[in-house]
Amino acid sequence: MILAILQARLSSTRLPGKVLMPLAGAPMLLRQIERTARARRIDQIVVATSVEPSDDRLVETLEAAGLAVHRGPLDDVLARFVGALDTWPADHVVRLTGDCPLIDPGVIDQTIDLHLSEAADYTHNRYDPSGYPKGQDVEVISAEALRRSAQQDHSPEAREHVTWAIRNAPSRYRIARLDPPVDEGEVRWTVDTPDDYEFVRQVYDGLYLANPAFSSDDVRSLVRARPELATFGGERRL
Repeated sequence: MILAILQARLSSTRLPGKVLMPLAGAPMLLRQIERTARARRIDQIVVATSVEPSDDRLVETLEAAGLAVHRGPLDDVLARFVGALDTWPADHVVRLTGDCPLIDPGVIDQTIDLHLSEAADYTHNRYDPSGYPKGQDVEVISAEALRRSAQQDHSPEAREHVTWAIRNAPSRYRIARLDPPVDEGEVRWTVDTPDDYEFVRQVYDGLYLANPAFSSDDVRSLVRARPELATFGGERRL
């Protein structure tokens, strides 16, 4: 059983409300979930958000779309993940953040496949500044490792960043890494700033109508054909 948990909130500091900003006529988070649901290895998708009133509108949007939601502490994201795991028991958890509308379902599956074949506690595909593009981050954690970290690790970093204590403890956890065919670690496809959002909006406007299941290679081809996007907002996009 593979459970994907997307962490999301409306109170992001750099671009508040970003997960509900529109892409091709729907909230960004719903577009990301649409892509995530194409991963063949995921059995259940849950959004983990906070109990704060500021996230009520997010919960209403998700529930109206028929999506599973778990609410927990705003500042203890690790506790949110364990709470979601308690409600939807699974053998392994895929951690995703809700600001990655160009997530690649194939890369999700590859990361899960490696995790299972290596019998790893934790598997990742990005190790700053190398790996897959920022915005295609995938982490897979065994349920046992996630629960152990929640019981043992209480630093602010561990509680906020969920896997921080696991990935920094190779002596305690078996860690695997999925390397990309070509290093694109400096490529930025996540949404943290207005420029990031505008870049992704233009990608969706250019690709979604013709093919809602557009691929990462389609994104690369679009950016190559439109040189003004290659360094949009002063960031590497290709």
